[in-house]
Amino acid sequence: MFRNQKTYPSLVIFWLYCFFFLRVGHTQDSIDRPLLDAVGTAKVIRYQNPDSSVILLQEAYNESISVGDTLQAINALLEMTDVYGHQANYAKSYDYFWDVLFLSDNIKNDSLRAIIYYRLGRMYSFYKRREDAFKYLQTSLDINKNLVSKGKMDKAYLVQNYYAFCNTYRELDEPKTAKIYLDSCFAYYKNVPGQVNMASLKFEKAFILGQEGKTSEALQIMKEVEPWFLENLPSYLVLVYTYWGDMFRSVSNFQESESYYNKALEISDTYNSHIDFTPLVYERLSDLYLKTGDYQNAFENQRVAKNLDAQFFDSRSERNKPLLEIKDEFRREKERQEKLIQQQRLEQLEQEDKISLLQRIILLGSLIFLIIIGLIYVKHLRSKHKAEKQLIRRNKELEIQKAEELLELKNKELATSALQLVEKDEFLQMLKDKLKKNGESVKASELNQVLKSISVSNTNNWEEFKLRFTAVNEKFYKELIQRYPKLTQSDQKICALIKLNFSSKDMARLLGISVESVHTTRYRLRKKMGLDRSINLEEYIASM
Repeated sequence: MFRNQKTYPSLVIFWLYCFFFLRVGHTQDSIDRPLLDAVGTAKVIRYQNPDSSVILLQEAYNESISVGDTLQAINALLEMTDVYGHQANYAKSYDYFWDVLFLSDNIKNDSLRAIIYYRLGRMYSFYKRREDAFKYLQTSLDINKNLVSKGKMDKAYLVQNYYAFCNTYRELDEPKTAKIYLDSCFAYYKNVPGQVNMASLKFEKAFILGQEGKTSEALQIMKEVEPWFLENLPSYLVLVYTYWGDMFRSVSNFQESESYYNKALEISDTYNSHIDFTPLVYERLSDLYLKTGDYQNAFENQRVAKNLDAQFFDSRSERNKPLLEIKDEFRREKERQEKLIQQQRLEQLEQEDKISLLQRIILLGSLIFLIIIGLIYVKHLRSKHKAEKQLIRRNKELEIQKAEELLELKNKELATSALQLVEKDEFLQMLKDKLKKNGESVKASELNQVLKSISVSNTNNWEEFKLRFTAVNEKFYKELIQRYPKLTQSDQKICALIKLNFSSKDMARLLGISVESVHTTRYRLRKKMGLDRSINLEEYIASM
């Protein structure tokens, strides 16, 4: 919570190590073992002996810079911001923090940039810079969402960002908004390396439940998470015990409330941590003593709270004056560098622009010329292709027309030939009949010889006709047999004669059968073909 709301920022999120940095900074094969040992030792002793921790980290930073190990240098700087932050020396922490920004900008690492913006947002939140705080927190979240969308990061790692928003809104005493981000934490939560511990999320849940008046549920959760913090992160119990005391105070259990406030102060003193949070605890104790009528203790705790408040946050604090004006040195330095580069390249760009303009004009002219030539050539090809297609189509139509005319001519010749065969057979039959009548004046042996020589054979006539018809109408015959393979020879004869537009009488004469037989054959033929009465047999066969 912010100072004008009678509450003070929790530094736990600002000082927790993000999984991103662990993943980026601690997996490099190039990191020297002595540097790792120095940083590790500094982390161990930073609560008991912060000055020695800073010395080790400064040496590790200098060594990293000398060997060109940027990631390890950033690691050392971040550790120094932690040490100074836990001492509420935000000016020093702030200075080192901007050094981290300079280094991280040079290596173009998105994961690391997300960490920097995340912690920058938390830094701004400590001094009531709400707009800037949420701007940088959102920037960090957007960077990580982009990494998730590209498949470079598991979406479970977004929990760290949502957790930062939840913490900030808790400090702003906006539990409803904090709950929204806490729900997102649980929705995306998965056990991945560097993940926020579930105990921390449950602590946030207990705070929200307490604000909603569900004190018994909140107290139960506090009991559940306390063992984990005792074993893994005891310095964080400063916050846990403070809010635990708030819950007892809300139900007027002042004795338990006082006990937990004192525990919070003991933890802060033991681990030399979260000392910026102690003014809040003394203020809560003052309010508690005021309610119980212990005015002397109430006054004393209020005096301590005001002194610490002035030391850590007022403009009277020399070490924190720079933060009251929070200067965005990184951004300004980047702007100065960009302006310098622009000035150095201005003349060069002007000359290059002139050359580039001339080149573009020449290139544009060449492109236009090539496009015009190309269009003319394409148009020529299209015209040529169109003419060729028209010629091919016209030739094909002529060929089809010639073929149809030739087919029609041959069919006419075939019909004429068939009729001539019929007339020949009729003449021979008539001659045969006359010879039989006048056979008495002719010798019997001579008469038989003549009759045998002029014997009529309809079968031979038909076979001759079939061969000629098939040669002319090969396609028709194949299609007829393919469609109706069960047609008899007599049926095929009728179909062929219908194709040649023979009348029933001519069919009877050619086939040597009666007209009634032709009609009967046509009727059977329609049944075999399965034709409806509405279909004209002649037109149907002619279309084949």
